[in-house]
Amino acid sequence: MSDEPAAPYQALYRRFRPQRFADVLGQEHVTRALRAAVRDGKVAHAYLFSGPRGTGKTSTARILAMGLNCESPQDGEPDGTCQSCVAIRHGSSMDVQELDSATNRGIDEMRDLLSRVALGTPGRWKVYIVDEVHQMTSAASSALLKTLEEPPRHVIFVLATTDPQKVMPTIRSRTQHFEFRLLGPEVLVSLLREINDKASLGLPSEAIDLVVRRGHGSARDALSALDQVAAAGATEDEAAVVVDLVDAIADREPGRVLVEVAESAKAGVDPRRLGIELLEYLRNGFLATRARSLVMLSDDASAQAEAQARRLGPASLVRAMEMVGQALIDMREAADPRTTLEVALVRLSAPEVDETNAALLARVEHLEQMLGSKSGSTAPEISVRPSAAVPSGSAPQPRTSPRAQPSPATGPRGGSEASVGPPPPMPALGALRAPSPPPSVAAPPETPAPVAGPASQAVEVPPPAATPATVDLPTREELTLAWGDNVLPALRPAVKIYVASGRFVSVGDAAIYAVPDRGLLTRARAGQAEVEAALAAHFGRPVPLRLVLDEGGPTEGAPASDPSPPDAPAEDPAAYNIDELEDAPPGLLSPEQRLLEAFPGAEEVSP
Repeated sequence: MSDEPAAPYQALYRRFRPQRFADVLGQEHVTRALRAAVRDGKVAHAYLFSGPRGTGKTSTARILAMGLNCESPQDGEPDGTCQSCVAIRHGSSMDVQELDSATNRGIDEMRDLLSRVALGTPGRWKVYIVDEVHQMTSAASSALLKTLEEPPRHVIFVLATTDPQKVMPTIRSRTQHFEFRLLGPEVLVSLLREINDKASLGLPSEAIDLVVRRGHGSARDALSALDQVAAAGATEDEAAVVVDLVDAIADREPGRVLVEVAESAKAGVDPRRLGIELLEYLRNGFLATRARSLVMLSDDASAQAEAQARRLGPASLVRAMEMVGQALIDMREAADPRTTLEVALVRLSAPEVDETNAALLARVEHLEQMLGSKSGSTAPEISVRPSAAVPSGSAPQPRTSPRAQPSPATGPRGGSEASVGPPPPMPALGALRAPSPPPSVAAPPETPAPVAGPASQAVEVPPPAATPATVDLPTREELTLAWGDNVLPALRPAVKIYVASGRFVSVGDAAIYAVPDRGLLTRARAGQAEVEAALAAHFGRPVPLRLVLDEGGPTEGAPASDPSPPDAPAEDPAAYNIDELEDAPPGLLSPEQRLLEAFPGAEEVSP
């Protein structure tokens, strides 16, 4: 039995650290340029590597140092077997100096480093790797500037950071900047499966999918999660709770939502952690429906997130992301974070308890999905035959819904189907007004019964034609709906101001429009021709108009009387001559005099 102690366990991300440029996954745009620079002898004196954590910045810097000092490089790649490569890999080489700016960030540490820059080195190149360079103080960064701009010929600086915006612009301008990217899900799956086989972990594919989700595009985070799953021997996927929560929200089951949150709390999951996982899952579902390549999930998990996102619908999905995100913000200062999360989830799963416009939109979208999912439930379309009174060449009218369609026996005012005019256009949202009582009209004459004849034929008596005076004119309801939405906006302001306050009271041989003031009535008659032209343009046929004075709301059956002479000439406001105006009598006070009397002691100051 050997007395030698067993070698300590080494984490997976350290055991399988890349040793060549070709081993760095997902960063081909960086490794290709560095390998060519080493091969051609065109290495810059300073580099800046930036990107998220765990994407290979420090590993690439070490590979660059190995390639520069390798005894027999091969096409810019280190061989990994020479003494220099082995020493750099083990961290014992004098040619590579690593400095962590998180702990060595002051001016004294930087002066100590710069004092040793000019010293010789066993290898050809001396490489300084400064990690988290954005955490250096301003004084330390300023002290580095001169040496970074003109270092000794055998010195190369490699600066690494996760936040390049915090690095001084003067430092960035003295370096070649390479940006590292997050790894895609397919790259992570390939890497994890390869390490799973090399390390003989024996984890199933479900565990690999879980690790890919926990990795978030970072190779180091994914390998750490793989190490944890392998050590536990089982996979406890919190994403299953998130999937069930999304299903409960889509099914409109608030009770089930509360049960899922309670089960998660019993399992020891923090409500904030559950909210973060839910928000991330909703975001992946949103990205899966818009840009599948941006989803950091495996193919199966991405397909599942996309299916659930389509069940929710775009409006409900965006609303869920906003509400869960706001809940996470509110949970920071909440006395009970779980209650805050539960309230947000109940409002998502039961939009009827939410009075916001977003909740109303979600309810409408849910109804549309329910109607669209029913097969064979298309509403019948009822078309109306054009009236014989419609002028030729008029634009065809759209079809109307069965609710707005008049019965086939009678027209809008009791006429037959043959005399029905073109259907009115659908009113815009907000144009509906309180229903008015139907116009009092005489009952239509009875249609004679069909004459009985032989069994093989029947004679049908056509219905009588409607009175020509009522065929061409629209109903009062049609005029009222079209007035505010289409006719009034088409008028000039000089005409609109005098007719806007009136109303249609009835329809006889003309459309009777009542104005509440006699002065407005006089001026409205000056623009009567323009109003009739706007009505004719909207309805596609002439609509005569009679302007009357509104004396308290006449009934629709009895047309309002017109107290003013029908042929009174309209007054033109432009006909007034300002020179003919006279001053008011002395007994009347001007507005200025009234103000002076209201405020004793005030004085009028001329401008």
